[in-house]
Amino acid sequence: VIRKGKVDHDLEKRAALLRRDSVHGPFKGTVRVLEDQNTLVVNGNPIKIIYANSPEEIDYTTYGISNALIVDNTGVWKDTAGLSGHLRPGASKVLLTAPAGDDIPNIVYGINHHQITPDRKIISAASCTTNAIVPVLKCLLDEYGINSGHVETVHAYTNDQNLIDNYHKGGRRGRGAALNMVLTSTGAAKAVSKAIPELKGKLTGNAIRVPTPNVSMAILNLQLGTDTTVEELNEFLRQKALHSSLQQQIGYTASTEAVSTDFVGSRQACVLDAEATIVDGNSCVLYCWYDNEFGYSCQVVRCLEQFAGVVWPRFPNNA
Repeated sequence: VIRKGKVDHDLEKRAALLRRDSVHGPFKGTVRVLEDQNTLVVNGNPIKIIYANSPEEIDYTTYGISNALIVDNTGVWKDTAGLSGHLRPGASKVLLTAPAGDDIPNIVYGINHHQITPDRKIISAASCTTNAIVPVLKCLLDEYGINSGHVETVHAYTNDQNLIDNYHKGGRRGRGAALNMVLTSTGAAKAVSKAIPELKGKLTGNAIRVPTPNVSMAILNLQLGTDTTVEELNEFLRQKALHSSLQQQIGYTASTEAVSTDFVGSRQACVLDAEATIVDGNSCVLYCWYDNEFGYSCQVVRCLEQFAGVVWPRFPNNA
């Protein structure tokens, strides 16, 4: 773990944040602090904390690290030129946890993870919203075709927003996150085309930040290539959730009582709310819940494993 310059009690504070989370609850394990070694020991696994103000200051080999895979979740660099700065001695690959620019592939695991090849040095795991909508969109594209559509995300507020009203360089985001619904933009609809090229130019998107700390919803308003019904569409996606290779990406609920907190800790990229599905001919509206923290983190880990060459056998292997 790399952090900017060390301050007093830094390790203790970070250990405390890991032990207790306001959304996800207490950590079910042990966390020890080795202050003299700049190390956290989590469930017996040492995690070295490296203090540096920029990637250029780091030589990983001095810490006994070689062939490291760097995860950049700063959001500071989003293109090849910037992210290449992480490729220091001892580091060989970089994964960005945000949509990438230029020709860096945006990977949604389960859909286009075949683009993670041994020669790749830099990849992106896209965004939480892109991961939530791409698996469902790919299924619908293959089965029904998609003529056009709009993606509206009702998104939990994030650290990028202000707790109370204050200056913010982004439009509307300066207003208090816990007090307002904030209409803003999302790049998720545009980013879809990097994972599913066939949908380039077919989707628009917007976002509403709402006063909840976690779990978001993507509303897909689509014009399909063929007519269908609520029953047929729900059953199609239920089968995908239960019996396809996308079990890790698509979940399914038919509960009439489901609310956002029910999906805290969901490991899937999204969970279809079947009770809310609307269909009229070839027009459909789908409501997809997603844990924008943990669910997305699971997708990132899947990309990391593939990037590192760790591929677990799955059965049946022809799913």
